[in-house]
Amino acid sequence: MLLGHPWELWFALVVVVLMVYGLAKNLAADMITMGCLALVMAVSPFSKGKLLPSIEQAVAGFGNSALLTVAVLFVVVAGLVRTGAMTMLTNPIIGQPKSTMAAQVRLLFPVMGLSTFLNNTPCVAMFMPVVDDICKKYKLSASKLYLPLVYASVFGGCCSLIGTSTNIVVDGLIKKAIEAGKLKNVRPLEMFDIAWVGLPAAVIGIVFVIIASKWLLPDRKPAISLSDDPRQYTVEMIVQPDGPMVGQTIEDAGLRHLPALFLIEIERGEKILPAVSPNERLQENDRLIFVGIVESVVDLQKIRGLQPATNQVFKLNDPRTQRCLIEAVVSDRCPIVGKTIRDGQFRRRYEAAVLAVARSGERINAKIGDIVLKSGDTLLLEAHQSFESRMRNHSDFFLVSSVQNSTPPRHEKAWIAILILIVMIMANLAEWFDIMTAATIAAGLMILTKCCTAREARDSLEIDVLVSIGASFGIGKALETSGAAQFLADQLTGAAEAFGGGKLAVLAAVYLATMILTELITNNAAAVLVFPIAIAAANKLGVNPMPFIISIMVASSAGYATPTGYQCNLMVMGPGGYRFSDYLRMGIPLDLLYMLVTVGLCPLIWPF
Repeated sequence: MLLGHPWELWFALVVVVLMVYGLAKNLAADMITMGCLALVMAVSPFSKGKLLPSIEQAVAGFGNSALLTVAVLFVVVAGLVRTGAMTMLTNPIIGQPKSTMAAQVRLLFPVMGLSTFLNNTPCVAMFMPVVDDICKKYKLSASKLYLPLVYASVFGGCCSLIGTSTNIVVDGLIKKAIEAGKLKNVRPLEMFDIAWVGLPAAVIGIVFVIIASKWLLPDRKPAISLSDDPRQYTVEMIVQPDGPMVGQTIEDAGLRHLPALFLIEIERGEKILPAVSPNERLQENDRLIFVGIVESVVDLQKIRGLQPATNQVFKLNDPRTQRCLIEAVVSDRCPIVGKTIRDGQFRRRYEAAVLAVARSGERINAKIGDIVLKSGDTLLLEAHQSFESRMRNHSDFFLVSSVQNSTPPRHEKAWIAILILIVMIMANLAEWFDIMTAATIAAGLMILTKCCTAREARDSLEIDVLVSIGASFGIGKALETSGAAQFLADQLTGAAEAFGGGKLAVLAAVYLATMILTELITNNAAAVLVFPIAIAAANKLGVNPMPFIISIMVASSAGYATPTGYQCNLMVMGPGGYRFSDYLRMGIPLDLLYMLVTVGLCPLIWPF
């Protein structure tokens, strides 16, 4: 015993300090959390009082429903992205933001609204590729959007009983306490009871995020610009007859803001339209000539309503779901050097269709089939995924490499993916299934209907994120079993009472204790730990316990200041390029703002 407390309590606190230090030093989140979990597992056998989690308890987080939900949601999102359904759903909402603030306004309010009726995690998972697309297309900093996305989902989750799993857990605790006679003159919560506090806090929170993110969030952009790539391809696309592009202006079709890709002219029958105006309306069978880099060509291929100008892609034997884009540099030993692509019968010879040719940065003024190949030309091909392995050591090419995430989208399955998403949401809202079951079924349907392939489903899993979340559950368990979490909660609420704090001071202490535990362990565990303390404090003071209960519900979800405060925080750490200090700088003021609003409003709505 150290100072009246078992050594396991202090050991658990030291492990948390080590984890926070490692994250603050910007070590890889999955490595530091797994390292700390390994330390807990190594010391656990020496705990005679069994105050540290067993090996089974420590690794149980990797089977936690929250982590598995995140994993299967990655697959659901893969189906939405691979079919272009996500773009169909979000483009009307997001539009074409011209600034970071405009993007935040268009993104945060819809996310908050959706998160009110759907768990936070799927909202974040679904909108992550949308944020990535916005940042690339409009050259915005990802670090200005990913954390606000998470915050908006949490704001919405605090506005209804089903918004987060924590709200449901607390409602269950209320019902048990009522049955046990510990709560009198209190009824179970209805759907929007928490919205009396959650909605004003959410609106204030979004306004704060939009204003303060300009100064409190970093403006990190890639060190190398997309436009620095010296390989400039000339790509031809055709406006699909009866497709969604027909009748749209260049501006409305989103063809003006593709990063490092420029629409240089339109061929319309015998007529050439150079220096295309953004107000020019597209017509069916227009041939659009673009010049740009390979990453942007991949984005171009995914736009619904455009198709490659060469008909060779439709003559390949392999289904498009098994194809990808491949770059290949023509060698001087290639037998069709000096011939046109058509005369050299490139497709028949290599089972690949040439989409574009890059030649030392110069524009090639010829249709794809009429281009005479030279040694050193870089070809952008559409071919079966095995092309890279088959041709890597072939003498006809100097270099062969596949382009990441370049499988042509399955636009014809977009409505299937959307229907699966709607059924998943409705099944959760109607309480037919919990979110994990609904998401697992949806992920399976995405694969069965070929909205995404099994390989794409596996590739969509963010292993580092899943490892970080699973390990953080184990560390949180160590805080819980060692008594460290209870110790922190007791110290805070006890201090408020010992110093003669009134009802409001004790309420603030309950909120603060829940908030700190949420940042250190899981939100559900924080709520479960503090709930009996809060009820005991309310009964001791002889006041209405509802302000305390609502404060716990809000505080146990509103963990903004650490990557481990909420699983969604960890999900965006890598894509947003965040450091631990970024969470503190933006999250601490937001934590305190939410505390101020909640503690101020609760006694007004539910008087003591």
